Amino acid sequence: MSVKSSSPDVSIENIYKLDGRVPVAKAIPFGLQHVMAMFVSNLAPIAMVCGVAKLLGSDQTGIGGVELARLLQSAMFIAGLGTLIQLYPVWRVGAKLPVVMGVSFTFVATLTYIATNFNYQTMIGAIIVGGCVEGCLGLTYKYWKRIVSPIVSACVVTTIGFSLLSVGARSFGGGYVDDFGAPKYMIVGLITLFSCIIFSALAKGFLKQLNVMFGLVVGYITSFIVGIITIKQLFEQFSTTVNEVGFIALPRILPYKPVFNISAILSIVVVFFVSAAETIGDTTAVVAGGLDRDITEKEISGSLACDGFLSSVSGLLGCTPITSFSQNVGLIAMTKVVNRFTIMFGALTLILAGLFPPIGAFFSTLPQPVLGGCTIMMFGTIVVSGMNMIGKCGFNQRNTIIAALSISIGIGFTQTPDIFNYFPKIIADIFAGNSVAGVFVLSMIMNFILPKDMDVKKLAGM
Repeated sequence: MSVKSSSPDVSIENIYKLDGRVPVAKAIPFGLQHVMAMFVSNLAPIAMVCGVAKLLGSDQTGIGGVELARLLQSAMFIAGLGTLIQLYPVWRVGAKLPVVMGVSFTFVATLTYIATNFNYQTMIGAIIVGGCVEGCLGLTYKYWKRIVSPIVSACVVTTIGFSLLSVGARSFGGGYVDDFGAPKYMIVGLITLFSCIIFSALAKGFLKQLNVMFGLVVGYITSFIVGIITIKQLFEQFSTTVNEVGFIALPRILPYKPVFNISAILSIVVVFFVSAAETIGDTTAVVAGGLDRDITEKEISGSLACDGFLSSVSGLLGCTPITSFSQNVGLIAMTKVVNRFTIMFGALTLILAGLFPPIGAFFSTLPQPVLGGCTIMMFGTIVVSGMNMIGKCGFNQRNTIIAALSISIGIGFTQTPDIFNYFPKIIADIFAGNSVAGVFVLSMIMNFILPKDMDVKKLAGM
Protein backbone atom coordinates (compact mmCIF):
# COMPACT_ATOMS: atom_id res chain seq x y z
CA MET A 1 0.00 0.00 0.00
CA SER A 2 1.53 3.31 -1.04
CA VAL A 3 1.81 6.28 1.27
CA LYS A 4 0.63 9.46 -0.45
CA SER A 5 0.05 13.02 0.52
CA SER A 6 -3.24 14.81 -0.02
CA SER A 7 -2.00 16.05 -3.41
CA PRO A 8 -2.15 13.42 -6.19
CA ASP A 9 1.08 14.81 -7.63
CA VAL A 10 3.04 14.37 -4.39
CA SER A 11 3.89 10.80 -3.43
CA ILE A 12 6.62 8.97 -1.53
CA GLU A 13 6.71 6.50 -4.43
CA ASN A 14 8.19 9.27 -6.57
CA ILE A 15 11.57 8.75 -4.86
CA TYR A 16 12.08 5.94 -7.41
CA LYS A 17 11.27 8.27 -10.30
CA LEU A 18 13.53 10.92 -11.80
CA ASP A 19 10.81 13.60 -11.70
CA GLY A 20 7.87 14.18 -9.41
CA ARG A 21 7.37 15.71 -5.98
CA VAL A 22 7.98 13.87 -2.72
CA PRO A 23 6.59 15.02 0.66
CA VAL A 24 9.23 17.39 2.03
CA ALA A 25 9.36 15.67 5.43
CA LYS A 26 10.34 12.44 3.70
CA ALA A 27 12.45 14.00 0.96
CA ILE A 28 14.83 15.71 3.40
CA PRO A 29 16.26 12.54 5.05
CA PHE A 30 16.67 10.82 1.69
CA GLY A 31 18.47 13.86 0.33
CA LEU A 32 20.68 14.17 3.40
CA GLN A 33 21.67 10.52 3.01
CA HIS A 34 23.54 11.37 -0.20
CA VAL A 35 25.42 14.22 1.48
CA MET A 36 26.35 12.40 4.67
CA ALA A 37 27.85 9.54 2.67
CA MET A 38 30.35 11.87 0.98
CA PHE A 39 30.76 14.90 3.22
CA VAL A 40 34.17 14.18 4.75
CA SER A 41 35.47 12.80 1.45
CA ASN A 42 34.49 16.10 -0.16
CA LEU A 43 36.76 17.99 2.24
CA ALA A 44 39.71 15.60 2.30
CA PRO A 45 41.30 16.38 -1.11
CA ILE A 46 41.55 20.14 -0.55
CA ALA A 47 42.93 19.55 2.97
CA MET A 48 45.54 17.14 1.59
CA VAL A 49 46.73 19.56 -1.11
CA CYS A 50 46.78 22.53 1.28
CA GLY A 51 48.90 20.51 3.69
CA VAL A 52 51.86 20.51 1.28
CA ALA A 53 51.20 23.60 -0.87
CA LYS A 54 53.35 26.71 -1.07
CA LEU A 55 52.00 30.19 -1.74
CA LEU A 56 53.67 32.44 -4.28
CA GLY A 57 56.51 34.40 -2.66
CA SER A 58 56.55 32.25 0.49
CA ASP A 59 58.92 29.46 1.49
CA GLN A 60 56.52 28.16 4.12
CA THR A 61 54.89 24.81 3.39
CA GLY A 62 51.22 24.30 4.09
CA ILE A 63 48.05 26.42 4.15
CA GLY A 64 46.24 26.21 7.45
CA GLY A 65 44.27 28.11 10.05
CA VAL A 66 41.67 30.58 8.85
CA GLU A 67 42.75 30.20 5.21
CA LEU A 68 42.14 26.45 5.22
CA ALA A 69 38.81 26.91 7.02
CA ARG A 70 37.67 29.32 4.32
CA LEU A 71 38.74 26.93 1.54
CA LEU A 72 36.85 24.05 3.19
CA GLN A 73 33.80 26.30 3.37
CA SER A 74 34.12 27.06 -0.35
CA ALA A 75 34.52 23.34 -1.11
CA MET A 76 31.16 22.62 0.50
CA PHE A 77 29.48 25.48 -1.34
CA ILE A 78 30.80 24.54 -4.80
CA ALA A 79 29.88 20.87 -4.28
CA GLY A 80 26.30 21.87 -3.50
CA LEU A 81 26.13 24.30 -6.40
CA GLY A 82 27.51 21.69 -8.82
CA THR A 83 25.02 19.08 -7.60
CA LEU A 84 22.13 21.53 -7.96
CA ILE A 85 23.11 22.33 -11.57
CA GLN A 86 23.41 18.61 -12.39
CA LEU A 87 19.87 18.17 -11.08
CA TYR A 88 18.43 21.32 -12.66
CA PRO A 89 20.61 22.32 -15.65
CA VAL A 90 21.47 25.87 -16.67
CA TRP A 91 21.37 26.05 -20.48
CA ARG A 92 23.32 22.95 -21.64
CA VAL A 93 25.31 22.68 -18.43
CA GLY A 94 24.00 19.85 -16.26
CA ALA A 95 22.73 16.32 -16.87
CA LYS A 96 19.25 16.59 -15.31
CA LEU A 97 20.21 13.46 -13.39
CA PRO A 98 20.75 12.59 -9.69
CA VAL A 99 24.51 13.19 -9.91
CA VAL A 100 26.15 14.37 -6.70
CA MET A 101 29.27 16.50 -7.17
CA GLY A 102 32.24 16.82 -4.86
CA VAL A 103 35.92 17.76 -4.72
CA SER A 104 37.80 15.12 -6.70
CA PHE A 105 40.50 12.74 -5.42
CA THR A 106 41.58 12.11 -9.03
CA PHE A 107 43.59 15.34 -9.18
CA VAL A 108 45.33 15.09 -5.80
CA ALA A 109 48.66 13.64 -7.02
CA THR A 110 49.09 16.11 -9.88
CA LEU A 111 47.83 19.09 -7.86
CA THR A 112 50.25 18.22 -5.08
CA TYR A 113 53.09 18.13 -7.61
CA ILE A 114 52.17 21.58 -8.98
CA ALA A 115 51.43 23.15 -5.58
CA THR A 116 54.84 22.08 -4.24
CA ASN A 117 57.08 22.46 -7.31
CA PHE A 118 55.41 25.68 -8.51
CA ASN A 119 52.94 27.25 -6.08
CA TYR A 120 49.27 27.28 -5.12
CA GLN A 121 48.49 30.19 -7.44
CA THR A 122 49.91 28.29 -10.44
CA MET A 123 47.76 25.32 -9.47
CA ILE A 124 44.67 27.56 -9.40
CA GLY A 125 45.47 28.94 -12.85
CA ALA A 126 45.83 25.43 -14.27
CA ILE A 127 42.50 24.37 -12.72
CA ILE A 128 40.63 27.33 -14.25
CA VAL A 129 41.97 26.58 -17.75
CA GLY A 130 41.65 22.81 -17.46
CA GLY A 131 38.05 23.07 -16.28
CA CYS A 132 37.15 25.19 -19.29
CA VAL A 133 38.75 22.57 -21.56
CA GLU A 134 36.62 19.77 -20.08
CA GLY A 135 33.54 21.98 -20.17
CA CYS A 136 34.04 22.59 -23.89
CA LEU A 137 34.59 18.86 -24.39
CA GLY A 138 31.20 18.32 -22.80
CA LEU A 139 29.45 20.78 -25.09
CA THR A 140 31.06 19.12 -28.16
CA TYR A 141 30.56 15.55 -26.92
CA LYS A 142 28.58 14.43 -29.99
CA TYR A 143 31.64 15.02 -32.19
CA TRP A 144 33.99 12.76 -30.22
CA LYS A 145 31.64 10.41 -28.34
CA ARG A 146 32.74 7.34 -30.30
CA ILE A 147 36.22 7.70 -28.88
CA VAL A 148 34.95 6.50 -25.49
CA SER A 149 33.13 3.30 -26.37
CA PRO A 150 30.86 1.40 -23.93
CA ILE A 151 33.61 -1.12 -23.11
CA VAL A 152 35.96 1.75 -22.16
CA SER A 153 33.32 3.25 -19.85
CA ALA A 154 32.62 -0.18 -18.36
CA CYS A 155 36.32 -0.72 -17.58
CA VAL A 156 36.54 2.73 -15.99
CA VAL A 157 33.46 2.16 -13.79
CA THR A 158 34.80 -1.22 -12.64
CA THR A 159 38.17 0.32 -11.81
CA ILE A 160 36.56 3.20 -9.93
CA GLY A 161 34.90 0.62 -7.70
CA PHE A 162 38.14 -1.29 -7.15
CA SER A 163 40.09 1.91 -6.44
CA LEU A 164 37.57 2.93 -3.78
CA LEU A 165 37.76 -0.36 -1.87
CA SER A 166 40.96 0.69 -0.12
CA VAL A 167 39.34 4.05 0.71
CA GLY A 168 36.46 2.26 2.40
CA ALA A 169 38.82 -0.10 4.23
CA ARG A 170 41.02 2.80 5.37
CA SER A 171 37.98 4.61 6.81
CA PHE A 172 36.71 1.37 8.37
CA GLY A 173 39.96 1.04 10.30
CA GLY A 174 39.93 4.62 11.58
CA GLY A 175 41.44 6.65 8.74
CA TYR A 176 44.94 8.10 8.92
CA VAL A 177 45.52 7.65 12.64
CA ASP A 178 48.46 6.25 14.60
CA ASP A 179 46.39 3.38 16.05
CA PHE A 180 44.84 2.38 12.73
CA GLY A 181 42.85 -0.84 13.04
CA ALA A 182 42.39 -0.50 16.81
CA PRO A 183 39.44 -2.47 18.26
CA LYS A 184 37.38 0.67 18.91
CA TYR A 185 37.46 1.61 15.20
CA MET A 186 36.65 -1.89 14.05
CA ILE A 187 33.77 -2.14 16.52
CA VAL A 188 32.24 1.12 15.32
CA GLY A 189 32.72 0.14 11.68
CA LEU A 190 31.12 -3.27 12.18
CA ILE A 191 28.20 -1.90 14.20
CA THR A 192 27.59 0.73 11.52
CA LEU A 193 27.74 -1.86 8.73
CA PHE A 194 25.46 -4.31 10.53
CA SER A 195 23.03 -1.49 11.37
CA CYS A 196 22.72 -0.69 7.66
CA ILE A 197 22.15 -4.34 6.75
CA ILE A 198 19.71 -5.10 9.60
CA PHE A 199 17.69 -1.93 9.00
CA SER A 200 17.45 -2.72 5.30
CA ALA A 201 16.29 -6.26 6.09
CA LEU A 202 13.69 -5.37 8.74
CA ALA A 203 12.32 -2.00 7.60
CA LYS A 204 9.15 -1.90 5.55
CA GLY A 205 8.46 -0.19 2.24
CA PHE A 206 10.30 3.00 1.39
CA LEU A 207 11.92 3.11 4.86
CA LYS A 208 14.32 0.38 3.68
CA GLN A 209 16.14 2.98 1.62
CA LEU A 210 17.13 4.96 4.73
CA ASN A 211 19.51 2.21 5.85
CA VAL A 212 22.63 4.32 5.29
CA MET A 213 21.17 7.23 7.27
CA PHE A 214 20.27 4.82 10.09
CA GLY A 215 23.77 3.36 10.05
CA LEU A 216 25.32 6.82 10.27
CA VAL A 217 23.18 7.74 13.29
CA VAL A 218 23.89 4.45 15.11
CA GLY A 219 27.59 4.64 14.27
CA TYR A 220 27.83 8.26 15.44
CA ILE A 221 26.23 7.39 18.80
CA THR A 222 28.52 4.35 19.15
CA SER A 223 31.54 6.59 18.50
CA PHE A 224 30.63 8.63 21.58
CA ILE A 225 30.23 5.45 23.65
CA VAL A 226 33.66 4.03 22.75
CA GLY A 227 35.39 7.40 23.04
CA ILE A 228 36.35 8.09 19.42
CA ILE A 229 34.68 11.49 19.75
CA THR A 230 33.58 13.39 22.85
CA ILE A 231 31.09 16.15 23.57
CA LYS A 232 34.03 18.39 24.43
CA GLN A 233 35.65 17.80 21.04
CA LEU A 234 32.35 18.50 19.31
CA PHE A 235 31.94 21.87 21.04
CA GLU A 236 35.59 22.74 20.48
CA GLN A 237 35.09 22.12 16.76
CA PHE A 238 32.09 24.45 16.76
CA SER A 239 33.84 27.21 18.71
CA THR A 240 37.02 27.03 16.62
CA THR A 241 35.05 27.24 13.38
CA VAL A 242 32.97 30.18 14.58
CA ASN A 243 36.03 32.04 15.86
CA GLU A 244 37.92 31.54 12.61
CA VAL A 245 35.15 32.01 10.03
CA GLY A 246 32.05 33.29 11.84
CA PHE A 247 28.44 32.10 11.92
CA ILE A 248 27.74 33.28 8.38
CA ALA A 249 30.37 33.74 5.69
CA LEU A 250 30.18 33.93 1.91
CA PRO A 251 32.82 32.11 -0.15
CA ARG A 252 35.52 34.46 -1.44
CA ILE A 253 36.04 34.95 -5.19
CA LEU A 254 39.70 34.84 -6.30
CA PRO A 255 41.25 34.60 -2.83
CA TYR A 256 44.49 33.87 -4.69
CA LYS A 257 45.50 35.55 -7.93
CA PRO A 258 45.90 32.76 -10.54
CA VAL A 259 49.21 32.25 -12.34
CA PHE A 260 49.14 30.56 -15.75
CA ASN A 261 52.00 28.17 -16.55
CA ILE A 262 51.84 26.06 -19.73
CA SER A 263 53.46 22.93 -18.29
CA ALA A 264 51.20 23.00 -15.25
CA ILE A 265 48.16 23.53 -17.47
CA LEU A 266 49.08 20.61 -19.76
CA SER A 267 49.55 18.25 -16.84
CA ILE A 268 46.17 19.23 -15.39
CA VAL A 269 44.41 18.93 -18.75
CA VAL A 270 45.59 15.30 -19.01
CA VAL A 271 43.98 14.57 -15.65
CA PHE A 272 40.81 16.38 -16.73
CA PHE A 273 40.57 13.88 -19.60
CA VAL A 274 40.73 11.11 -17.02
CA SER A 275 38.15 12.92 -14.90
CA ALA A 276 35.91 13.15 -17.98
CA ALA A 277 36.11 9.38 -18.38
CA GLU A 278 35.25 8.94 -14.70
CA THR A 279 32.28 11.28 -15.10
CA ILE A 280 31.06 9.38 -18.15
CA GLY A 281 31.43 6.16 -16.18
CA ASP A 282 29.74 7.52 -13.06
CA THR A 283 26.86 9.10 -14.97
CA THR A 284 26.38 5.96 -17.04
CA ALA A 285 26.35 3.87 -13.86
CA VAL A 286 23.78 6.18 -12.25
CA VAL A 287 21.44 5.78 -15.23
CA ALA A 288 22.02 2.04 -15.54
CA GLY A 289 21.80 1.30 -11.81
CA GLY A 290 19.07 3.78 -10.86
CA LEU A 291 16.95 4.19 -13.98
CA ASP A 292 17.57 0.81 -15.67
CA ARG A 293 18.16 2.29 -19.12
CA ASP A 294 20.95 3.49 -21.38
CA ILE A 295 22.30 6.99 -20.96
CA THR A 296 21.62 9.59 -23.66
CA GLU A 297 24.10 11.78 -25.52
CA LYS A 298 22.52 14.93 -24.06
CA GLU A 299 22.89 13.64 -20.50
CA ILE A 300 26.59 12.84 -20.92
CA SER A 301 27.20 16.20 -22.61
CA GLY A 302 25.52 18.13 -19.80
CA SER A 303 27.25 16.12 -17.10
CA LEU A 304 30.71 16.75 -18.61
CA ALA A 305 29.97 20.46 -19.14
CA CYS A 306 28.95 20.82 -15.51
CA ASP A 307 31.99 18.83 -14.37
CA GLY A 308 34.36 21.10 -16.28
CA PHE A 309 32.87 24.57 -15.98
CA LEU A 310 32.05 24.15 -12.28
CA SER A 311 35.64 23.02 -11.72
CA SER A 312 36.72 26.36 -13.18
CA VAL A 313 34.33 28.11 -10.79
CA SER A 314 35.86 26.05 -7.98
CA GLY A 315 39.27 27.38 -9.05
CA LEU A 316 37.91 30.94 -8.91
CA LEU A 317 36.93 30.22 -5.28
CA GLY A 318 40.44 28.97 -4.56
CA CYS A 319 39.47 25.28 -4.50
CA THR A 320 40.48 22.14 -6.36
CA PRO A 321 38.33 20.61 -9.17
CA ILE A 322 35.00 18.92 -8.52
CA THR A 323 33.58 15.88 -10.25
CA SER A 324 30.76 13.36 -9.93
CA PHE A 325 31.12 11.40 -6.69
CA SER A 326 31.35 7.64 -7.04
CA GLN A 327 29.91 7.19 -3.55
CA ASN A 328 26.63 8.49 -4.91
CA VAL A 329 26.71 5.88 -7.68
CA GLY A 330 26.91 3.09 -5.13
CA LEU A 331 24.17 4.64 -3.00
CA ILE A 332 21.81 4.92 -5.96
CA ALA A 333 22.58 1.37 -7.07
CA MET A 334 21.66 0.15 -3.57
CA THR A 335 18.62 2.33 -2.82
CA LYS A 336 17.24 3.13 -6.33
CA VAL A 337 16.39 6.61 -4.99
CA VAL A 338 16.82 8.81 -8.08
CA ASN A 339 14.29 11.61 -7.53
CA ARG A 340 15.78 15.01 -8.37
CA PHE A 341 13.52 16.91 -5.97
CA THR A 342 14.64 14.65 -3.14
CA ILE A 343 18.38 14.85 -3.83
CA MET A 344 18.01 18.62 -4.20
CA PHE A 345 17.75 18.82 -0.41
CA GLY A 346 21.18 17.24 -0.18
CA ALA A 347 22.53 19.87 -2.58
CA LEU A 348 20.90 22.66 -0.56
CA THR A 349 22.44 21.22 2.61
CA LEU A 350 25.90 21.45 1.05
CA ILE A 351 25.25 25.05 -0.01
CA LEU A 352 24.02 25.91 3.50
CA ALA A 353 27.09 24.22 4.97
CA GLY A 354 29.15 26.54 2.78
CA LEU A 355 27.23 29.63 3.96
CA PHE A 356 26.90 28.63 7.62
CA PRO A 357 30.23 27.15 8.73
CA PRO A 358 28.85 25.65 12.00
CA ILE A 359 26.71 23.28 9.89
CA GLY A 360 29.82 22.13 8.09
CA ALA A 361 31.60 21.79 11.42
CA PHE A 362 28.97 19.33 12.61
CA PHE A 363 29.14 17.14 9.49
CA SER A 364 32.93 17.20 9.53
CA THR A 365 32.92 15.49 12.95
CA LEU A 366 31.57 12.24 11.50
CA PRO A 367 34.24 9.66 12.50
CA GLN A 368 36.00 7.75 9.74
CA PRO A 369 34.93 4.23 10.86
CA VAL A 370 31.29 5.35 10.66
CA LEU A 371 31.82 6.42 7.06
CA GLY A 372 33.74 3.22 6.34
CA GLY A 373 30.96 1.03 7.71
CA CYS A 374 28.42 2.79 5.51
CA THR A 375 30.44 3.03 2.31
CA ILE A 376 32.45 -0.17 2.05
CA MET A 377 29.51 -2.13 0.64
CA MET A 378 28.61 0.80 -1.64
CA PHE A 379 32.04 0.66 -3.23
CA GLY A 380 31.65 -3.06 -3.82
CA THR A 381 28.34 -2.30 -5.51
CA ILE A 382 30.17 -0.05 -7.98
CA VAL A 383 32.45 -2.95 -8.91
CA VAL A 384 29.40 -5.13 -9.55
CA SER A 385 27.78 -2.37 -11.63
CA GLY A 386 30.93 -2.14 -13.74
CA MET A 387 30.96 -5.89 -14.26
CA ASN A 388 27.34 -5.76 -15.35
CA MET A 389 28.27 -3.07 -17.87
CA ILE A 390 31.08 -5.26 -19.22
CA GLY A 391 28.60 -8.11 -19.46
CA LYS A 392 26.21 -5.96 -21.47
CA CYS A 393 29.05 -5.14 -23.88
CA GLY A 394 29.51 -8.90 -24.40
CA PHE A 395 32.36 -11.19 -23.42
CA ASN A 396 33.70 -11.61 -26.92
CA GLN A 397 37.43 -11.93 -27.57
CA ARG A 398 37.94 -8.23 -28.26
CA ASN A 399 36.11 -6.95 -25.16
CA THR A 400 37.74 -9.59 -22.98
CA ILE A 401 41.22 -8.51 -24.07
CA ILE A 402 40.43 -4.82 -23.54
CA ALA A 403 38.92 -5.36 -20.09
CA ALA A 404 41.42 -7.95 -18.85
CA LEU A 405 44.57 -6.17 -20.00
CA SER A 406 43.58 -2.61 -19.09
CA ILE A 407 42.32 -3.55 -15.62
CA SER A 408 45.22 -5.90 -14.80
CA ILE A 409 47.91 -3.42 -15.88
CA GLY A 410 46.09 -0.29 -14.71
CA ILE A 411 45.45 -1.65 -11.22
CA GLY A 412 48.50 -3.91 -11.03
CA PHE A 413 51.00 -1.16 -11.79
CA THR A 414 49.55 1.12 -9.10
CA GLN A 415 50.14 -1.67 -6.59
CA THR A 416 53.82 -1.66 -7.57
CA PRO A 417 54.47 2.08 -8.15
CA ASP A 418 58.25 1.57 -8.31
CA ILE A 419 57.70 0.37 -11.88
CA PHE A 420 57.39 4.06 -12.81
CA ASN A 421 60.82 4.98 -11.38
CA TYR A 422 62.39 5.54 -14.81
CA PHE A 423 59.43 7.43 -16.27
CA PRO A 424 59.24 11.25 -16.23
CA LYS A 425 57.99 12.47 -12.87
CA ILE A 426 54.82 13.97 -14.29
CA ILE A 427 53.90 10.60 -15.85
CA ALA A 428 54.53 8.86 -12.54
CA ASP A 429 52.43 11.47 -10.71
CA ILE A 430 49.49 10.80 -13.01
CA PHE A 431 49.63 7.00 -13.31
CA ALA A 432 51.55 5.58 -10.33
CA GLY A 433 48.81 6.31 -7.83
CA ASN A 434 45.77 6.50 -10.11
CA SER A 435 44.56 3.18 -11.47
CA VAL A 436 41.63 4.86 -13.24
CA ALA A 437 44.04 6.90 -15.38
CA GLY A 438 45.96 3.81 -16.47
CA VAL A 439 42.83 1.81 -17.24
CA PHE A 440 41.34 4.70 -19.20
CA VAL A 441 44.43 5.20 -21.37
CA LEU A 442 45.03 1.48 -21.97
CA SER A 443 41.41 0.67 -22.78
CA MET A 444 41.26 3.65 -25.15
CA ILE A 445 44.44 2.57 -26.97
CA MET A 446 43.31 -1.03 -27.33
CA ASN A 447 39.87 0.08 -28.45
CA PHE A 448 41.62 1.95 -31.28
CA ILE A 449 44.17 -0.67 -32.35
CA LEU A 450 42.21 -3.91 -32.01
CA PRO A 451 40.19 -4.71 -35.15
CA LYS A 452 36.46 -4.32 -34.68
CA ASP A 453 35.80 -7.63 -36.43
CA MET A 454 38.53 -9.71 -34.82
CA ASP A 455 36.00 -12.29 -33.55
CA VAL A 456 34.48 -12.61 -37.01
CA LYS A 457 37.93 -13.15 -38.52
CA LYS A 458 38.67 -15.81 -35.96
CA LEU A 459 35.49 -17.68 -36.84
CA ALA A 460 36.18 -17.33 -40.57
CA GLY A 461 39.60 -18.88 -40.16
CA MET A 462 38.34 -21.95 -38.33
